[in-house]
Amino acid sequence: MGFFVRFWGVRGSIPTPGPRTRRYGGNTSCIEMRSDSTVLIFDAGTGLRELGVSLMRNPPKEGLDLHLFLSHPHWDHIQGFPFFGPAYLKNTTLTVYGSEKNENYQLLSGQMSNAYFPVAFKDLSARIVPKAFVDDEVQAGDFVVKRFEQKHPGGSAGFRVEHGGNACVYATDSELDLMLIDPNGPAKAPRTLRRLPTPLVTPMKNADLLIADAQYTDEEYPAKVGWGHARANTVVDLAIQAGVKQLALTHHDPMQSDRDVDAKVLTASERARSIGAELDVFGAREGVTLRLDRG
Repeated sequence: MGFFVRFWGVRGSIPTPGPRTRRYGGNTSCIEMRSDSTVLIFDAGTGLRELGVSLMRNPPKEGLDLHLFLSHPHWDHIQGFPFFGPAYLKNTTLTVYGSEKNENYQLLSGQMSNAYFPVAFKDLSARIVPKAFVDDEVQAGDFVVKRFEQKHPGGSAGFRVEHGGNACVYATDSELDLMLIDPNGPAKAPRTLRRLPTPLVTPMKNADLLIADAQYTDEEYPAKVGWGHARANTVVDLAIQAGVKQLALTHHDPMQSDRDVDAKVLTASERARSIGAELDVFGAREGVTLRLDRG
């Protein structure tokens, strides 16, 4: 019955390898969710390459059956796809989910045109299948995945993933601070919740884990308004409003070192405590695996 979540890429905007980011990681967005029989992949940033290496170490005899969901097609969320080893294997089936037009499928193939990459999409050996959501919901193996819209330049989608009574929400690239019901509220009462609209809160209700874009600190955000990302403290308030159990802050800014992320997480944790919420807040870190179906 297991429901496992593993972080393969947690950085935003651009890969940032090097000693300053060694602990949290420098790969861009890629999350794996799996059960005993199904593998889901959320976003195809540079972390996808390492996931591919892992999947190919002990592939099942019948081949890999994988399900790919993209929050949106900005570079940091698709740039790992041409380096995804399983896409080059004949016995891999990769289902790519999107709208009826499935722009995601088209964009993945488009970035492999000769102007950008030496191997063409048509030369991939895997069976790559586009599949559309129906009323923003789809069955992927033994998971149910529900999609919801977020505020981001060009648009982005969040996903609620349900399996065996447990739920994980992946909600990156969402500028929550442009959706606050009372933007001036925190200035007047800094320890009160920054309230967000019900349509955004509802998909996250009572999730076991919320993986959310928290790229900026309160101090950084004023210079980044309109760039499509949230303040970590606002994400905390959203999680509290939704009754979430655990909150993983992700999409770390490329300028943030491991120490900077530590400080951001500490501030977010202190905000949850100051409001009186029992919320487990931590920074998403490459290589960490969580199990959600316990207790």
